[in-house]
Amino acid sequence: QVQLVESGGGAVQAGDSLRLSCAASGRTFSSVAMGWFRQAPGNAREFVSTIDWSGALRYYADSVKGRFTISRDNAKNTVYLEMSSLKPEDTAVYYCAAKTTGGTSILAYQYNYWGQGTQVTVSS
Repeated sequence: QVQLVESGGGAVQAGDSLRLSCAASGRTFSSVAMGWFRQAPGNAREFVSTIDWSGALRYYADSVKGRFTISRDNAKNTVYLEMSSLKPEDTAVYYCAAKTTGGTSILAYQYNYWGQGTQVTVSS
């Protein structure tokens, strides 16, 4: 079992920055791949970023590449998503997820633990 709790969301202006955190508890955090996904109203959940257990492999959706940075601190059982140059189209509920088998993935169904989500709202 892995429990995930996201924090750091909020309402910001376009061009601002935010850092999301996802605190994990339960199973050994340092051995699992982690991902960030987001879901806007009326849209399907979409991949944002993923990081492997060591932090050496990181992947991003094209829509956030160059603006978002994923990282992890295994000593703190936490994964982060640094978001900069935010745009109104980044508005969504952001979810972190844990994939306890295999490596990183951009596919939501391959993640078996999810947090409750944190709202990010970007106004123009």
